[in-house]
Amino acid sequence: MPGRKDIAVKQSIPLHLRYSVQDFNREFPDDDACLMYIFEQRWPGGIAHCEKCKKETKHHRVTGRTAFACDRCGWHIYPLAGTIFEKSSTSLQKWFHAMYQMGSTRCGISAKQIQRETSVTYKTAWRMFKQIRSLLSDGDLQLEGPTVEMDETYIGGRLRIGSAGRRRMRNKTRVAGIVERKGKIVAKTATETGGKQLLDLAGAHILPESTVYTDEYMAYNNLADLKKDGKPLGYTHKRIHHASKIYVVGDVHTNTVEGFWSLLKRGIGGVYHSVSQKYLQTYLDEYTFRYNRRDQGNLIFKSILEQVSRRAVD
Repeated sequence: MPGRKDIAVKQSIPLHLRYSVQDFNREFPDDDACLMYIFEQRWPGGIAHCEKCKKETKHHRVTGRTAFACDRCGWHIYPLAGTIFEKSSTSLQKWFHAMYQMGSTRCGISAKQIQRETSVTYKTAWRMFKQIRSLLSDGDLQLEGPTVEMDETYIGGRLRIGSAGRRRMRNKTRVAGIVERKGKIVAKTATETGGKQLLDLAGAHILPESTVYTDEYMAYNNLADLKKDGKPLGYTHKRIHHASKIYVVGDVHTNTVEGFWSLLKRGIGGVYHSVSQKYLQTYLDEYTFRYNRRDQGNLIFKSILEQVSRRAVD
């Protein structure tokens, strides 16, 4: 009721998965705290291989530099080398803040908002997001099944008004998605026409003997007969006929993957407004990365930080 101030707002994220802005500011108040976190991730306990000593030795921080020196000989190592932060003049704490924001939203966050919150230029904010997205890929993720849904959708394009007032969308990009029910998802741009690319995606990401649910699209006609390395994959293929306006028959439906398409399109349309075909896959990676870690609450941010060290090039 209006005027009531004693009504508690229900928190949907479990207590152990919450990581608020206050928590972020306490853990990462400045660049030094961020640097120490990366150092500890790459070399737990400060023990790293010294190129000069040829041994695993303890390293300590070099004052005023982003370097750590070997306790035995003084040889320097650089935690930011080989990471997306290398040679960046932007504050490390601002990089962490951008990662925190990207991990704390379902529909994404714009570079314009990061520009406002961190006082960097729009060009810098856009570049930061581009670099962070390069980390957010699960690669050739193997879905565990045994029950998956597969579907495709179209992203982007421009509305064209043709003859007789016909409205058509041009230059759309086809995207294919495969999702485990109550599990993870894979989403890839599918630029080839026909069904070969869709079947190749199925063979690459779906375990043999899985049950696969699709709509009536004819590209899936040979799904049950699909082979890999000459061996039948043994898929059980069940279909729902959307053209007849039938969307659920018992457990036969593609509602899970269509729910992800809805989230993706709301994010791209509402936050980014438009995405070029050139960068679309990186946006798909961002959304699937968060979706696949949706049980982590606000701690998705820590998963993004783990990717920094995992992708570091020595």
